[in-house]
Formats: sequence, C-alpha cells, structure tokens
Amino acid sequence: MIEKIRISGYRKFREFTFAPHPRFNILVGENESGKSTLLEAIGLALTGRVNGRTAAEELNPFWFNQQDVIEFFRAREEGKPVAPPEITIEVFLCDRDDFQRKLFGANNSEVPTRECAGVCLRVAPNPEYSMETEAHLKSDSSILPVEYYMVDWRSFGDVVLTTRPKELTTAIIDSRTIRSSNGVDFHLRQILSDHLETQQKAAVSLAFRSVKETMTVEHLQEVNDKISQLEGALGDKRLSLAMDQSARGSWDTSVVPHVAELPFGMAGQGQQAAIKIALAMGNQASSAHVVMIEEPENHLSHTSLNALLRRIETLASDGQQLFVTTHSSFVLNRLGLNGLMFISDGRAISLDELPDDTVAYYKKLPGYDTLRMVLADRFVLVEGPSDEILFEKFYLDARGQRPIEDGVDVISMRGLALKRCLELAKALDKRCAALRDNDGSDPAELLDEISYLTDEVSRRVFIGDVSLGHTLEPQVLTANPDESRMRKVLGVTDRANLETWMTNNKTEAALRIAESDDVLAPPKYFTEAIEFIHGSE
Repeated sequence: MIEKIRISGYRKFREFTFAPHPRFNILVGENESGKSTLLEAIGLALTGRVNGRTAAEELNPFWFNQQDVIEFFRAREEGKPVAPPEITIEVFLCDRDDFQRKLFGANNSEVPTRECAGVCLRVAPNPEYSMETEAHLKSDSSILPVEYYMVDWRSFGDVVLTTRPKELTTAIIDSRTIRSSNGVDFHLRQILSDHLETQQKAAVSLAFRSVKETMTVEHLQEVNDKISQLEGALGDKRLSLAMDQSARGSWDTSVVPHVAELPFGMAGQGQQAAIKIALAMGNQASSAHVVMIEEPENHLSHTSLNALLRRIETLASDGQQLFVTTHSSFVLNRLGLNGLMFISDGRAISLDELPDDTVAYYKKLPGYDTLRMVLADRFVLVEGPSDEILFEKFYLDARGQRPIEDGVDVISMRGLALKRCLELAKALDKRCAALRDNDGSDPAELLDEISYLTDEVSRRVFIGDVSLGHTLEPQVLTANPDESRMRKVLGVTDRANLETWMTNNKTEAALRIAESDDVLAPPKYFTEAIEFIHGSE
C-alpha cells in the first residue's frame, strides 16, 4: 500500500507530494490537469514501464517539466552554472513484512532521514556521456539530449531493480484505449501471469514448447523436405523451418483470452475493461496491491457502469489500493467523496474533512453532479430549476454576460439539503454563494443553524426578507411592482392572480422572464449574491 508519492520534474509536476487514501483514490480535475500523468508516474515507479515498454525505451524530452527545461536553458544563456533537469519519482510504501527484504532502507529524500519501504525511479544525465552532453548543450538546440540520460530504478534499500518486484503487484486498466491490435496488451498479460504460480507458469511454458517441437518435427517436415532441395546462394547450408522457441514466441504472447467463445479483442470495450478489472482485483492470493483504472465510465451504459462500480466495491479488499480517474459524478459519488483527490496546477487537494454521514449521503444520491462543484472556480447554489433560470437572467442583465463566462457555475441543489452542499463547499474551500427561500421563517434563525459552514469571505447564504415574500416568486413581484409590465412579460391576463400563477408555474414563469427583453429588477438577496460572488475581483 502506498503511503506517499513524491514527484519532481516529471511533466506537469514540478514538485508534487501527496498522501493517498488507503483504499479508494478518485482523481478528478480539468482536462490536462495531470490525472493521467499522476497514474503514469506511479506506474513508472512501481513497474519501471510505461505503455508496456521500459522507461529507458520510452524516455523522451517531453517527460521533463517544461518550466524546468526553459529555466535551465535560460540560465545557460546567461552564463550561470546550472545542472541539467532531472526526474525523480518516489513511492513510499507501508512497512509490511514482504517489503522488508528488498524494498526497506533510507535511500530516499526524506528529511530527516527515515528508513522505510519504497522505490525510486530517477532520470538523470549519464556521467559516462558528460562530454557529449555538454557538446550538445553548446549547440543551438533547446531540446534535452535524453540519449545521454540514464534511468536509475532502485528500492529504498539501494537495490537496483530491473523488473517489477513480485511484492509490488500492480494492475493498470485504461478503458480509453482498451483495445489493442491483437486484443491482448502487456498489462493484461501481466495480470494473467500474476494469477499463476511459478510452477504453473513453468509447466505451461514446457507444454507449449513441446507442442511447438511436435509441430516442427511432424507437421513441418514435408515443407522442410521441399526447401532442402533448393539450390543457389545457400550453398551447402541446409535451410529449414521450425517453430520459434525464443522468448519472443513464449506462451503468454500467443494465448488470447476469450469472452463467450469470442476473442478478447472482439469483445466490447466496456466488457474488456470489466474483465481486466475483475482479473486485477480477483482472488486475494493473486490480486494486485495497487490497481489503477482510467475513466471506468467509458464505453459503458449507465446500467453497466453501475454494475461495474458495484463489482469494484465488492472485489476491493483491505490489501488493495485503488486509483481511479474520472469525469463522472456518478463514479465519484458511488466510490465515496472521502477518496476524492482534486488535481489542479500540479497540486492535489483531498476532502479528508468531509463528515462520514455526508459521504454516505452522496453515495445514496450518485446521480447528483458533485463534479461541477469540484471543478468550478466559483459556484452559486440555488434550490431548483426556476431559481437557476432567474439567477442566470439577473446575472446576465447585471454583468453583461452569463455566469459561466465569468467562471461562475450556477448549480441547482434539486432538493438536496443545503447543509450537505455547504459541507462539500467548505471542504473544497471555494468561493460559494447559496440562495434559498425563507419559507416564512426568520432568515437570521435559518442562517444561525448553518453558521459553522459559512463565513463572510468565501461562503455565504442569501435569504430574502420575510416581509417581501416567503418564496422567490413574490420576491420578484415585490422587486418589480409594475403589475401591467409583469403581466406583459409573463403573458398572464388580468383574470389570473400573478403570484398564484407564478407559484403554480415556477419553471414556465422563470423561462418567460428569461426570454423577455425587459430588464427586471432582481430581488435584493439576488443582487447581494451576485455582488458577493465577485467580491474577490
């Protein structure tokens, strides 16, 4: 289990440290925020591979943090002595008995020095090519000469690693690119291999070699007899065909899993992802210690996604740690907001302080769009669709553009308790304005009940005065006392009572106001909320 991850100089992460949740880690963020990069870095440190190839094979100049690279070349131009950029990825592991032998030691960056289990992958200039490196850097090129770099992969016990330690069983499932040309990728072969004991692997390998030997001796003999009669450039050397017995032709590169008698590669992509997840999180004895899943919602219907998440929850054991990237509020809510890691600007923000009952509350309502709150720069909470429509209209009239164009997301609570939404807003530590009806109660009393969740700087709740109406509709009419004008905007005849009609047709009334060219006066508490949400500008 991973206790801490420290990344230096790798792509978006110039200096990055975070302590993951011991079970579920749900990574969310905007596109290009670094969610996939974080999983890639963890995979690199634990397996020494990326995209199924070794780190040395995949190494390229764009692995390095671009700001580090820019500052390096700028310093050289100014004649300042500066070391070339490096990459360091450290994974600190919990102290388990099976980690003690190879992975335990003090070969890490902790200050003060701390002995613990872990691995470190470092990419740095190879001292054997220092002259070549310097010669390249003196040229006009602004690209790092990674050909003269080396990948140093070690345990904290200073043991050089060449293959993934068996103690670090890791599974990587990327549903975005689940299908490969032959239906089986490196990660799936590794997962399948992890389910077999050493003796079983040896037995299968020997049996496979025997089958190929039989193929060579019995079934290729006629072909070889014909080939042996060829004359020409071969001289007296006899040419023959034989089944490949090298590592390239090993059994695990030749077998293809089947799903309902169809090759794995021909199964639906959602089905492929589900199978990989089940294999990775299957039997306790062979299950992966770390499972990383990229966007499990891809290629799945809502029903199938729900079934997959239920399976993940069922399969997850106490000894497994999951890292899941997602753009789905459904995934986030189902797996638990307490596991959320918001990735932004090279930082990770967790919701450790979110109460357990609030986490359970959102799990029961997985369809609620919590990600809008997580990803918004600032947001406004309103009670329902009509409130949302009218806030958008009043905001547009006041500011000249829609809220979203100012980085403000207007989110309908749709019946959710205001307290739960404010608890999430507080945990996110984002600027938030919430509007609600007074329902005939003193606003001061309503505000006092939730005062521990609000403050004057970042989170405020706005409630209309009781004397101006108990709900939004009479508040709007009070702010716009010209009845004939309101009837014209709403398209309501003199026979109907305006307040009654608006109350009985909340959404329709809001839509008619929003579609009108008339600029109406917003209720006072709406105006205050609009001003507050821009208080930091």
